[in-house]
Amino acid sequence: MKVARFHAPGDIRVEDAPEPVAGPGELLIRVRNCSTCGTDAKILKFGHHHIRPPRVMGHEIAGEVVTGTGAFEPGDRVQVIAAIPCGECGECRRGRMTVCPNQESMGYHYDGGFAEYMVVPAKVLAVDGVNRIPAGVGFAEASVAEPLACVLNGQELARVGPGDDVVVIGSGPIGCLHVRLARARGARRVILADLNPDRLEMAAVLVNPDAALHGDDVTEAVLKLTEGRGADVVITAAASGVAQEQALGMVARQGRISFFGGLPKDNPIIRLDSNLVHYRELTIVGANGSSPAHNKQALELIATGAVPVADLITHRLPLTDVLEGIDIVMRGEAIKVTVEP
Repeated sequence: MKVARFHAPGDIRVEDAPEPVAGPGELLIRVRNCSTCGTDAKILKFGHHHIRPPRVMGHEIAGEVVTGTGAFEPGDRVQVIAAIPCGECGECRRGRMTVCPNQESMGYHYDGGFAEYMVVPAKVLAVDGVNRIPAGVGFAEASVAEPLACVLNGQELARVGPGDDVVVIGSGPIGCLHVRLARARGARRVILADLNPDRLEMAAVLVNPDAALHGDDVTEAVLKLTEGRGADVVITAAASGVAQEQALGMVARQGRISFFGGLPKDNPIIRLDSNLVHYRELTIVGANGSSPAHNKQALELIATGAVPVADLITHRLPLTDVLEGIDIVMRGEAIKVTVEP
């Protein structure tokens, strides 16, 4: 079969590999879609400390069961979680699976979905990390459940709810999903902002925010749109320390800020006016991945149409073109790119 393997920074190769065989308690699936994201681009450029090459990449996975186990039978259409909590530590027992200190990941610790076939480890099934795809949901849409699950976790932590004015900074696929989920959760207005005018325009046509703001600093525009009050929630869906700093200037009193996009490891420090947090009673939350339960909820949101995702998939490529797909992501020329092995 064909796979896309990471060998070193700048070195991802599409190459031949033997078809894998499922062991006890494992599933063998025929991968139908594995979508790409900004993390894949970062791995290509910098590598990752959890990846010991060579490693088959890809973590937004949907496919069809070939060899079943337990409740799963050949032919079942399934979506697979990316982040694998251990299910046994103190955090997992408290229901905090997104911050499991023993977390592993598909495409990092285990071969992922940029392959024609892949094995789903037994520990994924042990934490209920394989979900049947609802009827009417395609494999490509199901692969977007993983990033939507991360977005759902972030909005739960930031308590996005009815009547909120929400600003989303970053108009990539994650930003688009944030816009749609905020609407589904009852937000009053959703404002989308980005530095890249072309990507912002492409995203705005699809997700139709109440306002689309372009510029280095959109703080004044946000304050004007909110009659000087500021936004109830600001979500920084971009790897930008500047955006995180600016978020404090555009959030309302008792507002919530989600630092959704992680910063580069070599530049993670920002300037933060602690008195603004103190006197305005602000809440700043992080967001780290998703739990198996979030993946189930994300599939349901897609299946019911509460959060449509099919139109966000702007590029469909064969596995042989996976590098081109990652390059499109890096250039900001797509919303969502999916690979169809």
